[in-house]
Amino acid sequence: MENKQIAITEFGSPEVLAIQSSDIPEPKQGEVLIRVAFAGVNPIDVKTRAGLGWAASQNKDKLPWVPGYDVSGEVVSVGEGVSRFSKGDNVAGFIGFPLVGGGYSQYVCVPESELSAVPDAVTLEAAAVLPLAGQTAAQALDKAGVKEGERVLILAGAGGVGHIAVQIAVAAKAEVFTTCSEANLDYMATLGAHAVNYQFSPVSERVENADVLIDLIGGDAALDALKCLSDKGRVVTVPTLSAEMICEKAKLLGFEATGMLVDPNPEQLDTMLYMVSVGLLKTEIQAIYPMAEVVSAHEQIETGHTRGKVLLDMQC
Repeated sequence: MENKQIAITEFGSPEVLAIQSSDIPEPKQGEVLIRVAFAGVNPIDVKTRAGLGWAASQNKDKLPWVPGYDVSGEVVSVGEGVSRFSKGDNVAGFIGFPLVGGGYSQYVCVPESELSAVPDAVTLEAAAVLPLAGQTAAQALDKAGVKEGERVLILAGAGGVGHIAVQIAVAAKAEVFTTCSEANLDYMATLGAHAVNYQFSPVSERVENADVLIDLIGGDAALDALKCLSDKGRVVTVPTLSAEMICEKAKLLGFEATGMLVDPNPEQLDTMLYMVSVGLLKTEIQAIYPMAEVVSAHEQIETGHTRGKVLLDMQC
């Protein structure tokens, strides 16, 4: 049996992604071997493939490199000393972040400490949505210190991180505002947010006195959104490429501001999987692509108009 993987062969457009074959790895001490059902495609994968950011600069001499940090699948074997999982268990995890990657593989060995058990009531598709995007959403809101009754503005609420951030903020009893395209206005309303169509007018003309800005876009849209904040506003900006600029501008205006790098946390993923299993959190998937169509999956993310997540089906 062979292990097909999708690798970045050189930095550039989506066409640099290629399918390669390797042997199925053997789990070492403390590791489990997963047969990957679904791998999540995240903006960081696209950024790294283009040669941007820290993971790219650290891996530039290690190409071809297999990206991917979100996986869901089944345990097929376990290494010495593994106690939490056994063969046949369904698991999901935020793996190999940020330098190892490896999620775009049909089989991957992962330390058991990086994994969460997937409850029977949760599909492997839904489980693959949560690791990176869900934890980014939860940690951004946590960093901002969102409290009940506060007005929270989340840019790009329909995206992979955004749709989860909106639901967590609503569950925390905040009053949630978000930006989206016209096509997603109804969807955002069903999640409990006041949605602003950014194609119609800048958000600064529609929202005022926000206590918190969760910026999932960066750049000019984020600079405009700073105008929506009240005097003691707090800003958490997620896109790393513009974080310094956004934070500088926010602080000049007298706001608290910070960038963030998500930190893999299996206990947090356990909580989110539980929330999905009991219906407290809904995952949204724009499309699932067979692994052979990874170029199209990356092109979809690059449009900037993805509702929820894009997944790769690693077994077809």
